Amino acid sequence: MAFEEDDEVVLHDQHSEYDGDVGTITQVMETMFGDATYTVSFEDGQEQGVPEDSLEAASE
Repeated sequence: MAFEEDDEVVLHDQHSEYDGDVGTITQVMETMFGDATYTVSFEDGQEQGVPEDSLEAASE
């Protein structure tokens, strides 16, 4: 599932201080391999270069 800017997502990355937090996608970047990476903003910061498989759509 591809995400777009302004989508609300849950980050799943045990190495991130935002693991399990809900954030908003602020930027979508395509890699040279055709994959997308995302910048996700949270209340107190942001995480850059997040791969799609580390994200889950937030429940409404």
